[in-house]
Amino acid sequence: MIPKPKQSGKLRILVLAGGISHEREVSLKSGRRVADALIEQGASVIIREPDSDLLGNIKKDKPDVIWPCLHGATGEDGALRDILALTSVPFVGATAPGARLAWDKSIAKVLVAKAGIQTPNSVTLPKESFRELDAEGVLKAISSSLAFPVVVKPARSGSAQGVTIVRKQDQLSRAMIDAYVYCDVAIIEKFVEGTELAISVIDLGAGPIALPAVEIEASTGQFGYQERYTAGETNYFVPARLSKAVSERAAKVAIQAHESLGLRHLSRIDLIVDAKGTPWFLEANVLPGLTETSLLPQAVLAAGHSLGEVYYSLAEAALRGRG
Repeated sequence: MIPKPKQSGKLRILVLAGGISHEREVSLKSGRRVADALIEQGASVIIREPDSDLLGNIKKDKPDVIWPCLHGATGEDGALRDILALTSVPFVGATAPGARLAWDKSIAKVLVAKAGIQTPNSVTLPKESFRELDAEGVLKAISSSLAFPVVVKPARSGSAQGVTIVRKQDQLSRAMIDAYVYCDVAIIEKFVEGTELAISVIDLGAGPIALPAVEIEASTGQFGYQERYTAGETNYFVPARLSKAVSERAAKVAIQAHESLGLRHLSRIDLIVDAKGTPWFLEANVLPGLTETSLLPQAVLAAGHSLGEVYYSLAEAALRGRG
């Protein structure tokens, strides 16, 4: 159970949205939605871009808390969070070290695997290595090792940009090129058939809890960028259509992943549950989407809470240095 805010309407909150990443438009929508929810809760909210005037504006605005709603590298690779830490103003979300670990999917997979969490077998391939070595030979070796289908994705990117499900050998080279558009490191990962879940984790200082799992059923069969942000492209089931035992197992894995990556306040853990009921870790999201079609807001509402209450409580947790 998420406690209600302790001091509704007393915080001055600076929401950062926009930026220059591939996910700028999504960030602007997330920022607006968060701001609206906080205002409904009675907070005083300012929305700003993370531009060259950022530090000066923070001094001028004198916020109690900063809420970064910046998706993609701009807000999730840790750099901005290092800068925010220099201002001594509390901010919602992962610290810089935690963000760096989760943002790089290849590193996140290693860390969660060490924590005992199942994650699909994969190969990580930098663009330079792909170019310098016999690319055709490398892809053939990968195909023999992992077997099709596989998923090719950028090691550092969000909103499923540059992600391709590859079912045949002749599709692999094109998928690699598409992934390299977004990052100079690509992951080729064994495809796991099953139920796709997004489990949001919230920590207000008393320890992380998992919100109801959101089951994802994309009309195209792949939960890509268009399917995420276009209404009607994807069916969501909250809570997921799983047995109680499997749901509890998935929630436990999500919390374990959140903790193993050193995250705080909020995250979204993406999983696939196979036919045997085993949850497989795919990736962790440092700053989940918060738009009208996003998954964390759906989970909050399914848990019986208002967005304003939860977002304000997260700001309070940041102010107290908790979570």
